[in-house]
Amino acid sequence: MCYLFVNLACALQTLLHSPNWRPRFHYYHWVLSFMGMSICLALMFISSWYYAMAAMLIAGMIYKYIEYQGAEKEWGDGIRGLSLSAARFALLRLEEGPPHTKNWRPQLLVLLKLDEDLHVKHPCLLTFTSQLKAGKGLTIVGAVLVGNFLESYGESLAAEQTIKHLMEKEKLKGFCQIVVAQKLREGLSHLIQSCGLGGMKHNTVLMGWPSGWRQSEDSRAWKTFIGTVRVTTAAHLALLVAKNIDLFPRNSEPFTEGSIDVWWIVHDGGMLMLLPFLLKQHKVWRKCNIRIFTVAQMEDNSIQMKKDLAMFLYHLRIEAEVEVVEMHDSDISAYTYERTLMMEQRSQMLRQMRLSKTDRDREAQLVKDRNSMLRLTSIGSDEDDDTDTYAEKVHMTWTKDKYLASRAQSRGKSLGMGEHQDLLNMRPDHSNVRRMHTAVKLNEVIVNKSHEARLVLLNMPGPPKNPEGDENYMEFLEVLTEGLERVLLVRGGGTEVITIYS
Repeated sequence: MCYLFVNLACALQTLLHSPNWRPRFHYYHWVLSFMGMSICLALMFISSWYYAMAAMLIAGMIYKYIEYQGAEKEWGDGIRGLSLSAARFALLRLEEGPPHTKNWRPQLLVLLKLDEDLHVKHPCLLTFTSQLKAGKGLTIVGAVLVGNFLESYGESLAAEQTIKHLMEKEKLKGFCQIVVAQKLREGLSHLIQSCGLGGMKHNTVLMGWPSGWRQSEDSRAWKTFIGTVRVTTAAHLALLVAKNIDLFPRNSEPFTEGSIDVWWIVHDGGMLMLLPFLLKQHKVWRKCNIRIFTVAQMEDNSIQMKKDLAMFLYHLRIEAEVEVVEMHDSDISAYTYERTLMMEQRSQMLRQMRLSKTDRDREAQLVKDRNSMLRLTSIGSDEDDDTDTYAEKVHMTWTKDKYLASRAQSRGKSLGMGEHQDLLNMRPDHSNVRRMHTAVKLNEVIVNKSHEARLVLLNMPGPPKNPEGDENYMEFLEVLTEGLERVLLVRGGGTEVITIYS
């Protein structure tokens, strides 16, 4: 047995081209090791086959015990080298072409948010990931630390260990990636672009909804969110946004009844059909029924749409209830008009507040610079005349342009009440009113049908091309999902992810 494993180890080291395997015998070849191993194995079974089997079983148990205890092996591990070689071969094979639709599954990049103490703000996001993946496929958990890498390297290691511990607690198998960047938005962009290796790359991004963005004076949270949505769209990746993630169930809280409602507004490659099927594989969602709703206009044949959708689900081999909801083309209500007006007034007010804050900071900096220059002059000179002369010189730097700007600023302050009066008298944009009308009417229908659902899946519209409409886009999404307990916004990556073929 001993000679058998020695010959096997020598052959493996030679075939794997290990750099630390350097035999002194110049005429050595791996065939000699295989011949010696074969002769030892044959002699064992010729002598006594049951003793040979018992000896091999005992040797395997000893090896697994050493591996389980984590003992340090001074002689190395040939199995690990074999695993690395097999992984490299498999990655190169995956690079040969894109995966077939039949083999598609969500390979997730989970974007976590850390607090000041490097703790995960929403651990339920990892819980939901474990329910969606069920231990299958690739999972990468990423987070961004704002700062300098040279100064924050220790913090990044601590954050990585915290996330790994949380992943073990949630029984989530995957990898962890921490990026240190000067800005949060840049770090998230780097994660989305560079995570993964070869064919083992993520095709879906999972993140949480920026709750409380309306009440926060800092606009960086929702701007970072929209920037991440744009980066994900540019990379042709699918996007999942979990709203009210802290209300999602734990692994120890399975549902005994209820439904997973899918609102299929536009075709997204089949993501909305595939996700509830994957969730039902987990014990938490196993007893929930799938209900699929689609929206029809008055001119559409709702009966035929229901038959076609039921046949499509039959070919997909997905058991679900189908319902077609007709939306009437009603007039724009006063509530919709007021909601849009409030949205635009809020955006305009916040824009003015940000501008006024910038002006105040600029003015304070200018006064600070002038005072510092006067102080330096008074320290460097002993005569008052020189100081007065320098003060006049400093005053002369107040040019005509600065004087006109100062007058315009003072005039703007005096007209502050007029600006507030303009806010009260402003009329909302017609296109915003139409979008708000669609969001309000669709939300009424969704809440009416799915207010008791365990989870609601919705199509997520894309962000506007003009960044000036980003805040309105957030407001539309907020209105669309208002009154729902658990929501998963889904945006496809532009490829088909489900097929009717077996």
